[in-house]
Amino acid sequence: MIGNDDAARRWSIGEVARASGTTVRALHHYDEIGLLRASERTASGHRRYTGDDVRRLYRVRALRALGLSLEEIADVLADSTDDLAAMRGLLAAQLRELEAHGARIRRLTERLHGLLEQIDGASMPDPDQFMTTLEMISMFETSFTAEQRERLARRRTALGPEAVEAARTEWARLVEELLRHVRDDTPADDPRVRDLVHRWDALAGRFHDDGEEGERTRDAARRMWRENSEEIGRSLPWPADRMRDLVLYLERSRQSG
Repeated sequence: MIGNDDAARRWSIGEVARASGTTVRALHHYDEIGLLRASERTASGHRRYTGDDVRRLYRVRALRALGLSLEEIADVLADSTDDLAAMRGLLAAQLRELEAHGARIRRLTERLHGLLEQIDGASMPDPDQFMTTLEMISMFETSFTAEQRERLARRRTALGPEAVEAARTEWARLVEELLRHVRDDTPADDPRVRDLVHRWDALAGRFHDDGEEGERTRDAARRMWRENSEEIGRSLPWPADRMRDLVLYLERSRQSG
């Protein structure tokens, strides 16, 4: 794992990808554009990342999360130094963004409380269904930026309603198959499980753009699942606790590969 203080520690591209939530393809892209290059290579030509490389990747990811393009990040890194003051400034900027995000969530929570009071005082049918819908909307809005939501919407429109419905049917079959493996305690690295997870990710990939932007929306979608699996599970035909276990199972299987 990344976090070892040993200055001689080196990481393969796969280790860096798994630990940082970045895909190997994205790391290759960073290398190609000169944003992040592994400082060392093995005798057989495999990349090896040093502690300095890991810190640079952290800065790239942090600046990306703050909304900068790769070109803007390259300019920022070219004009700054990798010292304590620069890192403190970046951490402080991330903290401000998280605090602002937290404030948005609090405001949304207050609005939902207000809606609940209105629903409780009226004769609307199935208020739980209304609340589940509101929760899904709030999770979507707080998990994806406005630009990402627009990209996802355009992608769905391009696929068309028939393809979207076919994907839902296929996804339901994958859920059933994977839940059986969870129930049977099949090892997460079992080839059958890894094949199902690969199909799951390929299916999800149809709804995301190619390239770096697609990677970002995929990361956001997985984060939404991890952080809100119980709430999402309430709107699905499977028990919420089983869906929560399934999400953890998927992550273990991906990490095993």
